[in-house]
Amino acid sequence: MHLDPLLSIAAFGIGIVVGLTGMGGGALMTPVLVLFFNVPPLTAVSSDLVASAVMKPVGSIVHLRRGTVHLGLVRWLCLGSIPGAFSGVLIARALGHGQAVQDFIRIALGVALLLAACGLIVRAYLRLLEHARRRDGRAAPLPHGPPTLTLRVAPTVVLGLLGGLVVGLTSVGSGSLIIIALMALYPRLTANELVGTDLVQAVPLVASAALGHILFGDFHLDLTTSLLVGCIPGVWVGAHLSARAPGGIVRRALAFVLLASALKLLDVSTRDTGIALLIVLAVAPVLWMLVRRHHGFPALASSRHRKAHGATSGDGDGVPVRKQPAPE
Repeated sequence: MHLDPLLSIAAFGIGIVVGLTGMGGGALMTPVLVLFFNVPPLTAVSSDLVASAVMKPVGSIVHLRRGTVHLGLVRWLCLGSIPGAFSGVLIARALGHGQAVQDFIRIALGVALLLAACGLIVRAYLRLLEHARRRDGRAAPLPHGPPTLTLRVAPTVVLGLLGGLVVGLTSVGSGSLIIIALMALYPRLTANELVGTDLVQAVPLVASAALGHILFGDFHLDLTTSLLVGCIPGVWVGAHLSARAPGGIVRRALAFVLLASALKLLDVSTRDTGIALLIVLAVAPVLWMLVRRHHGFPALASSRHRKAHGATSGDGDGVPVRKQPAPE
């Protein structure tokens, strides 16, 4: 068995991101394999999913012990996501073999990464609105313990089904697209509870997709082992950091990387990709500062402001999610 140390190092860094934010597993690992290690797209999806099936439980155990998981929500998500994930694999299988299939998977992956990057932006904005409502007294304070949720069964099962299809086809979505939809369906969940619930529901989801790819995909044991050597310690470290370290900067960097990866997977030229990324680097921070000012916040959230208002309890964008802030 041949291990690739460079791939293991890359997997370690991605594992930290997964444990820290609940995002970035397939959304980072698969494009890294395709773009930097020249792995065929279907092989990258198959191997990444099998590695994720082992990696996800590591972070999930940490969140289960902390009580930041809503098991009732997990059960209804899995009712749709498990058959959805396996169906996604069968769809990829039904497309046949050869370069046409690899191109289809690559394009589908690029589109999924664009959606994931947009989802990160939506997530940050929704958290900002949540903070503004709480500051202005337009929303009830969050409870100190895990909130009692009114489960929305049908939308939750449909979310699991659609998320499972995307994950089975591209390996992207278990920690990026689904967590954004959960925020919309269950806005009372705090950031840490979103991460914990999403990580736990992703375990059977990814396991189902991984089984399908072992049976019908293009699974390579050496490649997957190299991923696991880095991912397992990385996600353990990230999960332990998640309750203390702000994740806002990590999510901004993640969104930037997702955009760059998506453009390359969609065959955008290197010159045009560079121009697009430079525009984003120049414009996005200014727009975000204007949005913050529009909602009555300082343009920049200083570390002192985060500590004063409890932002380190989950959101990491200068937006507290557990404590009711003092008037500003």
